[in-house]
Amino acid sequence: MPTADDFHAVASLEDVEASGRELASVEGTPIAIFAHEGEIRAVNNRCPHMAFPLVEGTVDDGILTCHWHHARFELSCGDTFDPWADDVPTYPVEVRDGTVYVNPNPPRDLPPDEHWAERLETGLEENLRLVVAKSTIGLLDAGIDFRDPVETALFFGTRYNDSGWGSGLTILGCMANVIGDLSPEDRKRALYTGVRHVADDCAGESVNFDQPSFSTDAVPFDRLKSWFRDCVEVRDRAGAERCLRTAVATGRSEAELAELVFAAATDHPYLSDGHLLDFANTAFEALKHVDGFDDSGDVSGRGNEPIAGDALAAVVEPIRTAARSDERSAWRQPIDLIALLEDVYGGDVSETSGLEELVEEGAGTSWSRPDGFRSALLADDPEAIVDALADAAAEGATSEELAAEVAHAAATRVAQFGTANEFGDWNTVHHTFTYANAVHVATRRTDAVELYRGVFDAGISVYLDRFLNTPPAPIPDAGEEDTGRDPDAILKDLRETFDVDGEVNESGRLVAEFLDCGGKSADLRRTLGHSLLCEDAGFHTLQNLEAAFRQYDLATAEAAARGDRADGVDVGSALESRRRIPLIATARYMSAHFPTRREAEQTFTIATRLNRGEAIHEG
Repeated sequence: MPTADDFHAVASLEDVEASGRELASVEGTPIAIFAHEGEIRAVNNRCPHMAFPLVEGTVDDGILTCHWHHARFELSCGDTFDPWADDVPTYPVEVRDGTVYVNPNPPRDLPPDEHWAERLETGLEENLRLVVAKSTIGLLDAGIDFRDPVETALFFGTRYNDSGWGSGLTILGCMANVIGDLSPEDRKRALYTGVRHVADDCAGESVNFDQPSFSTDAVPFDRLKSWFRDCVEVRDRAGAERCLRTAVATGRSEAELAELVFAAATDHPYLSDGHLLDFANTAFEALKHVDGFDDSGDVSGRGNEPIAGDALAAVVEPIRTAARSDERSAWRQPIDLIALLEDVYGGDVSETSGLEELVEEGAGTSWSRPDGFRSALLADDPEAIVDALADAAAEGATSEELAAEVAHAAATRVAQFGTANEFGDWNTVHHTFTYANAVHVATRRTDAVELYRGVFDAGISVYLDRFLNTPPAPIPDAGEEDTGRDPDAILKDLRETFDVDGEVNESGRLVAEFLDCGGKSADLRRTLGHSLLCEDAGFHTLQNLEAAFRQYDLATAEAAARGDRADGVDVGSALESRRRIPLIATARYMSAHFPTRREAEQTFTIATRLNRGEAIHEG
């Protein structure tokens, strides 16, 4: 209970009753005091929505209404009628000898982490962008690890969207992946971006009702995998989900779960323009951030409901409903590309016997990339592409090694995209790149032979994109743009290109110049991340940046693992030639889509100022 010492004199009772309201400041807290229906009430003067002075509002029938956006509050307790506004703090009041006293300590004030966690739930439920922004900023300012709100959004996105894993959850996973590359302020932007897209995806969707796992742990893994694939093939959602949840519930490892999911995700080539495999891969990526798997790859979780079950089960619906490229004319005419793949796979597109023979032939052999291999992947001959990949597998190339090569080819398509093409074709090369990146990352999660199919499928998609590099935009060779300029000045110029429409080629050149002039990749990544998050970036642009960062890291790790030399030259030169492509590619892709109206950034800025206690309303 508050004591007499907790109360401060703020106004005379006569003045409050005469005016109906008075404004006071107690220990730096602005307090609006109202006389209404024979009672004296005190609330924080800042409207919790956007800080309009509530003393300028209206009190009627026990309701305080803010005049800016008409947020309404129950005057005695401060509870809001409008979830987008939040509750306004109220304060204990005493009247002594004609003087009004107020205790400036709200009796129900939650710690910041608890308050913002509650508000985050509301922001997700009501799809309130400003509430999401204030909550994510508030949580990180309170010292909460970003993984906690990511987990909240992950659970919400899988539970309240019967359509399953989609762009919102993928953006959430992408932002969690790049958050370590960003400045502290941009980490807030990244979290806000991921969570608001989940909320937007779930708005108006029906609730997802889980299928239970089978009540047995006696089903062998191979049979469970076969059942899952069969159910997906005939588009049986309930059966597929029960198989997958059983795999999770019976403690299958991350590698086994990945094998099961990626096998079904590659039973048909390039499902849903490549999005499907990217969705599935990002589900596994997101689980790593929220401890869905422990360090050994075993499933972990909370209570009797492992988080892995919900996240992976959410992938079933998009797999089941995915558009199949083997049913599209582009993959059948004028060249039957599916027939080329089936010759390698050993039957129809869901077979792997031919791939197994190739892998067995190359077992125990270390593959060395032959001269001309990379140029073959970018050539105008699909049969030569398939033959090059098949020969490499027979010579001992792992799925990871081949996936890295195909991802590099796909990144090159983006880096060399010709600006004379239609704007929408940017997404054609983008889809191939993010698909190839997902295949590459997936091969590091499991060595399942089915992922060789993903490699071949990506290679064919690179072939189909060939005309979008006609003529190819130039990519400066390593060292070609060494102008000797200050790298910080180059980054400034790069940021300025994003403010001008159509500076695609210049943005790519500036990235090359920055790297050639000795700029640090961490500084470039922070700049690219900041520029992206200040725009109204859509799903594809956010995906593209994450894939570029990942390919840069994987190229760096690969070159370092090879030792002092690679491709017959110093690793430093080969590394710079290989890893610069994705960063040039994403800068060009971003520049093609910028500038935007930056509405999301305006909301983020308002939320930041509100959380700091700054004034927004200037009236």
